[in-house]
Amino acid sequence: MAKREEFIQIINTFKSVSATITDYQRRGLLQQAVNIYNLSIGEGIEILDSLGIVVGDEINHFDILGLSLEEIQGMEDQSIAAIVRSAHDNLYKASLTAGARIRSDGRTEDQWRMLLNQARDILIDTGKRNEYISSLLHEESVELTTPNTPMIQRNEPNSIQTSESLIEPTPNKITDPAEIEIPTDMVLIRSGVFMLGSQREDINGNDISLQNIYLNGFLIDKYPVTNTEFSVFLTENEQWQKNNISNKYHNGNYLSSWNGNKYPRNRGNDPVVDVCWYAAMAYAQWKEKRLPTDIEWEKAARGGLTEKTYPWGDNITNDLANYGMVVGSTTPVGTYPPNEYGVYDMVGNVWEWCLNPYSYNSPEQRPGISAEEIQHIVNTYLAINSNRVLRGGSWASSERSLRVGYKGSATPDFTYYSYGFRCVKDLQG
Repeated sequence: MAKREEFIQIINTFKSVSATITDYQRRGLLQQAVNIYNLSIGEGIEILDSLGIVVGDEINHFDILGLSLEEIQGMEDQSIAAIVRSAHDNLYKASLTAGARIRSDGRTEDQWRMLLNQARDILIDTGKRNEYISSLLHEESVELTTPNTPMIQRNEPNSIQTSESLIEPTPNKITDPAEIEIPTDMVLIRSGVFMLGSQREDINGNDISLQNIYLNGFLIDKYPVTNTEFSVFLTENEQWQKNNISNKYHNGNYLSSWNGNKYPRNRGNDPVVDVCWYAAMAYAQWKEKRLPTDIEWEKAARGGLTEKTYPWGDNITNDLANYGMVVGSTTPVGTYPPNEYGVYDMVGNVWEWCLNPYSYNSPEQRPGISAEEIQHIVNTYLAINSNRVLRGGSWASSERSLRVGYKGSATPDFTYYSYGFRCVKDLQG
């Protein structure tokens, strides 16, 4: 498929999620057109315009239906659903009778009806509505800038808002791979938009909506951290050794398969397990890295693919990953094929700790976090006690847990025979 057609396919996928995008999302897509698909800015703009992508402010679903948050407060779910349906139906019928006119807001009637349907679907569903209301109540105004795109700057850049919050992008000081040295044991994940989430209803028991998200570039470890690598860390950081670690940082099973500071025989290249989140954070700092955020992990795991169940597609076999207790233990890192980004063992082998807290409902604990929040976690990690995200499944997990959209969680002191980690490094350098 030619690069132009690939970009058009991405835009059509983007459009299927929302008919309206923010100015910042538009700039992110145009950056992709230039940096990934070798198109000119003009060609990118032409494609966006020809496909009917509408640039506008963040959509308020209550405003779309002529409703307000205040008027539904205290009402039963059934009554709210009836009001939403009535408002939607009246506006939809009016739009149908309006013909093919262009509305005063610049949208076509077809685009307006898509927004009406989107608002109805979100506000009529109790879970989605509560999540959306929560995001409104805790919304922050953030000015977003993107480097080297003066031709498409607007007067009032918008923040990006979805049902699950986004990392608030700030320009990398280093964005060109030619300007940085990429370690042989790490992989560059380029800046750009990717599709987060899944439409499968059985992932974590929720129908997680697809979301287009822009992330700055970063480096990620090619493999999970191994026993050999972790043993070097322990030698230089005695406070994290099995016999020295403070009881408040583990649940009693820390490095349970190790004999003192010696890992199990012939397991040097296997990922380290029975390691708590605190120790993973300490290791990452020692390496001048950090743990990945939930969203960074998913972008790296997807390997550039969109709406796929696993890092390589929609099917899984034991030739592609270590799972289902077929092997019966961890395997040396890199035993199974990498994804398209060249990252190994993103699913199976060991669960991987992520930096951020686990929650679908609390806006304070959403996985998309700013650079300042990331630094705060790094600086204060020993005082943290809320659950942390785990990703990827393990050698003992079912196929379900290996899906890229699946999340687990545990308290930061928890250690387990299938919990490991890998690190990332920012490009700000």
